[in-house]
This record gives sequence, C-alpha cells and structure tokens, in this order.
Amino acid sequence: MQHDIVVIGGGIVGLATALRIKDQRPDMKILVLEKEREVAVHQTGNNSGVIHSGLYYKPGSLKATNCIQGYHQLIDFCQQENIPYEITGKVVVATKEEQRQQLDNLYVRGQQNGLEGVRKISPAEVKEYEPYVACVEGMWVPQTGIVDYKVVCQRMADKLRTLGVDLQFGEKVTGVTKGHTLSIVKTEYNTYETKLVINCAGLYSDKVAQMSQDRPIDVRIVPFRGEYFKIRPEKHYLVKNLIYPVPDPNFPFLGVHFTRMMRGGIEAGPNAVLAFRREGYKKMDINAKELWETLTWGGFQKVAAKYWETGLGEMYRSFSKAAFTKALQELIPDIQESDLIEGGAGVRAQACDRTGGLLDDFSIIEDEKVINILNAPSPAATSSLSIGKTVAEMALRRF
Repeated sequence: MQHDIVVIGGGIVGLATALRIKDQRPDMKILVLEKEREVAVHQTGNNSGVIHSGLYYKPGSLKATNCIQGYHQLIDFCQQENIPYEITGKVVVATKEEQRQQLDNLYVRGQQNGLEGVRKISPAEVKEYEPYVACVEGMWVPQTGIVDYKVVCQRMADKLRTLGVDLQFGEKVTGVTKGHTLSIVKTEYNTYETKLVINCAGLYSDKVAQMSQDRPIDVRIVPFRGEYFKIRPEKHYLVKNLIYPVPDPNFPFLGVHFTRMMRGGIEAGPNAVLAFRREGYKKMDINAKELWETLTWGGFQKVAAKYWETGLGEMYRSFSKAAFTKALQELIPDIQESDLIEGGAGVRAQACDRTGGLLDDFSIIEDEKVINILNAPSPAATSSLSIGKTVAEMALRRF
C-alpha cells in the first residue's frame, strides 16, 4: 500500500492539508489516517464554533497571517459547499478601569492586522449590540462569525473521497520509520509506504513527531480542558451574539465568554484547567502515564510555577459553579447560577517547550521525510485552509 503522502489525523487541519495538496496536484496518491471512527472527534468537534477575525495575534505571526487568510478561505468554502455560517460580529469589553489600556492595545493590534470596521465604543454603544452587558468601554469587531466545524469537516471528507483520497478510520498510528526513499507508517492493523508523512495528530502530535526523530524533541503537548455551561433557553435573550472579555495578555486563553452556537443555543465558557489525560473531557478522566509525563516535564513545571495563581483560579471555577457564574457576571450581571446547565468540554493541545514557554504561535517542524504540525490550537479551525495551503506548499517542494 504505497502512497505519495500519508496525512496522520482526521481533524480539520489534516483534512484541509489533504484538500490543498489535491487542489495543486490532483495526480497525487494521498492517504488520511484517523484513529477514531469519524472525522473531527477531538479538538475540532469540541470547540466553540467561532470564526475568528485575527484580532488577537501578533502582527506578522503565523497565527495572524493564517487566521486572516483562512477566515476568507473558510467563508468561500462554506459558500461553495452550502454550509450554514453567520457573520455575527462580537463585542470585546473592559469591565474594569485597569483593563482600558489592554483594550487600547487590542484595538491597535486589530488595526495592524488589517481588520476593517473595528472600533472602540462607549458602554451605551455596547448596549446597542448587547443590551445586558456591563462595562467601562468596549470594542466592536464586525468580522467574527459562527459555524459548525464538524459539518465543515464532514464536507471536507466527502470532497476528499470524490477527489480520490483514501480515508482510513479506526487506524491508530503506532510507528513512523524513515527510509532512504520511502518511509513506513505502521498502524494497529496495517503498514503503509509513503514518500512523505504529514503529522496533524493534534493532541498526540508530539508523540507522533517523536516516532520519526532520533533525539528527544523540545516540545511537549500539555492538554488543557475547557469546560462550558449552556444557558437555559428562557435566558437566551441575555446574549444576542458573541461577548468576550479583554484577555489576560500573559495567558494564551481568551477568558470565559458567551457564544451563540450555529447548531443552536448559547454557551458560556470555557475555563482552562489542566486535563489529567490528553483526551480527558471529564474532570475525573485520568490516564496515570500521560499525567505523569505532563507533571514531570520541566517545561510544564516552569509554567506551573509562573501561573500557579491563575491555574488555581481556573481549577476553582471548574469545581465551583458559583465561582464560574461570578466570572460570567463580570460581563452580564443579570446571569444567575440557576441559568446555567452543564455543557460539554473540549481539550486544547497546547505545546510547551523546555523553558516553560507556552507556544503562542503555530509551530511546524520538518525534515525531508516528515512535516510535523506541532502546535495548532485556536484559531486553527478558522485558519485550517490557509495552514493547509502553507503545508501543501512545503510538501510539494519535495516532489
């Protein structure tokens, strides 16, 4: 079973990468391997469904350029494939005087990233968009939208099959061996030969990367669970579209926020707590080996020492609905604990280096035989088609 390219991972980045390669080289024989029984089971299928504008990211970074390009490519794809989406816009609000400077910085960043129509607005103007929000100042971001990324992935998979791409499900990769001309990818059931391996394994991207490397890689995936509450239907009037706080500039998470969902309903969250296993969607999901690997990773120990206070606050909110509600009340004072129903959770694959740096930008490392996408957290879903194009260009230079 020989292929030109084997893509490991059936999330949105893996599917978009295969699609972009086929766009440029229809003759290529491509295989996508996914250990689950369907696409988008993990990060892609459990995110908040936001189409990000590119507001938050450092100008010129991979996140900024890919998010802004990916935003337009995603909308084009949705239009071509008749996938429901909506450009809703969002408000970002400073709820305390000391957050005004951070809001100013965010506004400048939006300008630097080329976002049009972004503007600072007064508390009264915020209420025109979101009547129940309390703040000292706000910002309107018209580009933000919502979509169901699971539907996007299903349509990508359908398109790939039509184009002759082989998608194999229930095949967990157990080994990658680089050869002189062909590499070998082993799964629990089969062995595949390929000229190039592209690793889009998300929560296990570091593990898959290590399979083909002679020396230990300098990055480890640390899983962070984001837990959501749903708002009871009778209180949906409190939220029109999307409401975000000013994010902590030192922490790579956006803070608890309100999101109207494409599939219906309104979510509040997520917090960000250490998951005790890489696919740990519940508080007591524990994998002792994976947890030990996280806790003994020097990089994580440095992160824990630096952010212990923030981490404790997130953990407290995880176990205390009252504390979670209090965080939401900073944005919407009328929200009550009784308005919240336990929702789902997602796990973010956050790459952490040996020095304790939580990688803020997308990270791609390559050699002649393997391309590893090592860090692709939010806004990877929005950016997926642009990331796929970038990786496709990297891949096709070898052929």
